[in-house]
Amino acid sequence: MGKALEPTLNTAQNASEVASGVNEDYSRALASARIACYDDFRSAPRVTEIEPTTTAEFIENLASTIYTQAQQAGGSIPYTAIREVSENFIHAQFKEIVVSIFDKGNTIRFTDQGPGIPQKEKAQMPGFSSATSDMKRYIRGVGSGLPLVKEYLSFSHGRITIEDNIKSGAVVTISVKPEEDFSKPAGSPTPAQRKQMIPVLSDREMDVLYLFMQEPTLRVTDVVEQLNLASSSAHRVLKKLEEQGLIETVGRMRQITDEGKRVIDALF
Repeated sequence: MGKALEPTLNTAQNASEVASGVNEDYSRALASARIACYDDFRSAPRVTEIEPTTTAEFIENLASTIYTQAQQAGGSIPYTAIREVSENFIHAQFKEIVVSIFDKGNTIRFTDQGPGIPQKEKAQMPGFSSATSDMKRYIRGVGSGLPLVKEYLSFSHGRITIEDNIKSGAVVTISVKPEEDFSKPAGSPTPAQRKQMIPVLSDREMDVLYLFMQEPTLRVTDVVEQLNLASSSAHRVLKKLEEQGLIETVGRMRQITDEGKRVIDALF
């Protein structure tokens, strides 16, 4: 946002506002905002204070600091979403702002003690706005802010919720799905994922395991003859594979286990 515009109310309008006792000066934030960044909820958060200044500078300082701290915590909420919600604080005249960052930066909660948002569903729909002409000197004021946030987050598997604060004001929470969740297989693992899950095997162990692709049960002498191994080496390899749960002993035979079959499928 550019440099804040100077108020241009005419004398009659000023006189009217003074007579009605209404304070419609949105040119400056008159109180500081607090940002609480949580590593977890078992310890106190790190608190950063954003000092009051002109509206444009205050919104920029607030949004930039929130974005930086969320990114440093490992979050991926886009700056534009943070900026839009930060601008929304103008409706509360920037009173009693507290922003909480948690969930490794992937959840941000914005709270104030302003008039609140009575019609929460409409606030997330384009075109619905309670911005006054005085507010529109500093924000677009066309009802596009929270709908834009909702749209941005939808591309990041995220969401926005709006609630009432404890006594007065609004609570807007935005969150995205942590990036590591996208790597979790929804159903059966892919071949690449399954390969990452297999134990580390030596070339000799892989050779022996390969034999079980052709014969589900083998004797020690079968391994010795087919791989030209010493009997002691064959016993050692089979013992290692059994310890890893890939084969099991049944009588005098060795047979492949279900886990062994899974590893074979992943390797070969």
